[in-house]
Amino acid sequence: MFANRLTEILGTQYPLILGPMRRITLGSMAAAVSNSGAFGQVATGLLRPADLRREIELACSLTQLPFGVNIPLIRKEASEYLEIAIDLGVPVISTSAGRPGAIVEKAKRAGMKVLHKVSSVSQGLQAQAAGVDAVVAMGYEAGGHVGREKTTTFCLVPQLVDALRIPVVAAGGLGDGRGFLAALALGAEGVEMGTRFLATRQCPIPAYYKQALLAAPDDGTFLLGKKAMPVRVLRNDKSLRIQNPNHDQEDAGVREQNDTLDYIDPKSDADKTLMMAGQIAGLLHEINELPEVVQSVMNQAAERARSLAAYFRPSRPASL
Repeated sequence: MFANRLTEILGTQYPLILGPMRRITLGSMAAAVSNSGAFGQVATGLLRPADLRREIELACSLTQLPFGVNIPLIRKEASEYLEIAIDLGVPVISTSAGRPGAIVEKAKRAGMKVLHKVSSVSQGLQAQAAGVDAVVAMGYEAGGHVGREKTTTFCLVPQLVDALRIPVVAAGGLGDGRGFLAALALGAEGVEMGTRFLATRQCPIPAYYKQALLAAPDDGTFLLGKKAMPVRVLRNDKSLRIQNPNHDQEDAGVREQNDTLDYIDPKSDADKTLMMAGQIAGLLHEINELPEVVQSVMNQAAERARSLAAYFRPSRPASL
């Protein structure tokens, strides 16, 4: 049993969190991750309140283990999302895209734990002062919406660890047990992974999206929307067309992606769709069962830790 401050907060076997992805990480996927010993999350992005209630109820019907709800604070429904989560007994929420102060106070009164996503040390200090239980350090490598600071995960995590008293979770650029172990070595107490879970049979994205992930090279993603909310996507015909500076449509393209969400449309295809993904897409080579991914991450981290321990064993003195 892996036990630390984060597993105590989450109530999980492993300090591994499913990164919330709107219209993707819903009730069934959150439950599958939690049943695998990690921590599932239902993403509220673009869900109507009634839809969120159904997804939480679905997750509750599929698992007896803890899962959470992610609430982007810029959404006008944020308070209503929180009320629904409280009403249905969700033990943990994560917040993002805003300052958590007001929502933290209400969540704490309901007995909830709160994680908040940050992309700088100053944001981490603000979140700690607001009373959150842990922060998720989101690096520049992450898929989907990222911070404007362009700080990488492995630079951000140790600085947050040094500055904060609360646990730090590493997110962005992490896709296997090697990354998991490296994040722990930097002082993180857990890891959040999103892109890695896209390449699973339980993930409800279309087959063309999954195949595009498997085909992505090491430079297969880039950022769009640098003037507004940066979003990391797979490199394809549509994203390159939006990026074209002659059209000056970068931010408009991101708004289009936000509105249409064609990446979950099975009738679309890989050239007409904006598909979010992190830089670890180049690590993905096959579609796996979700429980296999969780166990593989933990097993690989443990095996690599044992291997590395050999480097630090005291050497025997030479015999005379």
